[in-house]
Formats: sequence, structure tokens, C-alpha cells
Amino acid sequence: MREYAFELRLCAHLEADGVPGVGEAGVVARQLGTSVHATGGRIVDAVCVLPGPAFDARMALTSDTIPRAVLDAPVPVGTYERVTRVFDGPPERARAVADAGAETGFLDVARRDGQQVVRQPTRYPEWIGGLVGVENKPDLERPGGLSRQLRHDASLGVLDYAVVATESHVTGAHLNRLPDAVGVWRVDFDRERPIRIVREPERLDAAGPGLEVLDEHAARTDVRPVSGAAKARQRRQIAERAHGKGWRTFDLPACARASTGDGGVTLPYCEHFDRVVDPARECGTDCPGFADADPPAVDLDAERERRTRWERDAGGRHRQAGLDQF
Repeated sequence: MREYAFELRLCAHLEADGVPGVGEAGVVARQLGTSVHATGGRIVDAVCVLPGPAFDARMALTSDTIPRAVLDAPVPVGTYERVTRVFDGPPERARAVADAGAETGFLDVARRDGQQVVRQPTRYPEWIGGLVGVENKPDLERPGGLSRQLRHDASLGVLDYAVVATESHVTGAHLNRLPDAVGVWRVDFDRERPIRIVREPERLDAAGPGLEVLDEHAARTDVRPVSGAAKARQRRQIAERAHGKGWRTFDLPACARASTGDGGVTLPYCEHFDRVVDPARECGTDCPGFADADPPAVDLDAERERRTRWERDAGGRHRQAGLDQF
């Protein structure tokens, strides 16, 4: 199976059945950055946010990602403070960050004595019970940078668990190339229980300091220390991005041969090729099976709301785009 289709089907399964041996996958998302210092340096295929004690309170707060600049700032709870005193940078940026937080429904912004002021109407909840990162490699004989990616995960420890999911037969040689803490799943979607645990993941030290692998050379590996506090901020941002993004990040193609598949979850299925396709890369007028038509009528947000505890219009705000630019 192609990696894109494998990834979508695995996300759907984790959303429905949870993380084997770990617990409920409260939020499942695809393609999230986990690096602290190297922006975009490590993109994890799938991330599951395990529910913490106030998980439902976060679901009810807003359906969007709350911008990092909002959560990092000392915004008072219940009482108003001038925006320019709360957010660093020029006044224009401070006002823009406050407005972005208000768009999500997390901040209240008002004017007092000619000044823009801001407050949190409620405290940010402790909703993250853990983070599970899954790297999808259907074919272990074509591992690419798998070993380097997982050394990064194990050394940094932003995730609580790191796992490789594969369709391949897993040998001892495969296991020896991976850090001992990394779990391995053998996946077969034709089985009633698609995931078989080959090796249980060990819990990583997500609370303490870590080392981020920046680059590897023949004679050395470049790393940078990461404090426990920096990891905590990054973990919160990963969970926020997962909450706002989810895994249904595709658009169904405008093609007569496009369908939603034959399962209980919508996938971008192509009747011409008889498989799940990547619409952004494989669909369009250059495709030999293309037949111009309206895309299948689906509401992916409604499906996510129906299948999970996520609320599409939580906090009374409709979802906005680009709110995590800060």
C-alpha cells in the first residue's frame, strides 16, 4: 500500500480504536512538526493526543488552534490589561496577536479609555495526557531516514511514545536499527484487529531535558540541549496544532471517478485506479482517468465531530484559517 493511503487508514483506525496498549487517541492529526530549535526539522507522520484530566474542557473552549504567542504571553485571567503590556513587540504586532486570540474565542478584547485591552475569560485547561508519535513506513526495505528520525524522537523526548507502523515482516535486524525505546507495529488492514504489536514502546522522558539532533555527519552529530520548560511549551503547541488541524486535511477531487470509499470514514478514493489517492499530487486534468465533475459532497468537519469529542464550533466561534501564524 502506498504510504499516503496507509497513513490515512491508520489515522482513521487510531481515531476509532485508540492507541494499542496505551489508551484513547483523543485527537489524531497528520504531519506535525516536533522540533524545538530546527523549525520544520522533524515532521512526524501522525500524532495522537491522549486525553488528560481537562480534555473535555479544552474541546469546549474552541475548535481552533490557539496561537502559541497567545499561550506564551502573561494574559491575565478575568481582569483586563493593555494589549501592549501583555504581548511583546511593536504595538501593531501586539494588537494582531490579541485579535488572533479573540478570533479563536480564547481571549476577550475590548477598549478601555481609548486603549485596546485583553483578558482570558477562563484558564487554559490541563488537557494533554500524553503525545504518541507514529512514523509510517509500510515497506521497511525502503526506510529512507527512518533511523535518524527516530533517534531524534528518542533523544529529544518531546513525545511520550514513539512508534513505527509498517506492513513489512519485522526482523531482528530491523529492530536493531531502531532505538530501544521505539515501539513497532505490524499493520494489516484486512485483519479484524489491524495492528499487531511487535515491540511495545517505552515511555520517553517528556518532562526532563533533552537533546535535539540538528544534523548528522560521517564523523559527528550536531545536537542542541533543550530544557524541560522548552519541551513543555513545544508539547502544548503540538497538541494545539493537532486539535485545530486533525488528520482530514485533504480535499476530494472534482472528478466523476472520485468517491469517499466504502468504509465508515471518508477517504479520497479513486474508482479509476481502485485505491485511495493523494488528491494534491495525483489528481487533475493530467490524470488519464480524469472526468470533470463536482467533488463528492462531504462535510469532513461534521464527520470529525460525529466520530470524536472534537466540537466544530466550540466556544461559539466558527473555525478560522491562519490563526497559528504567530
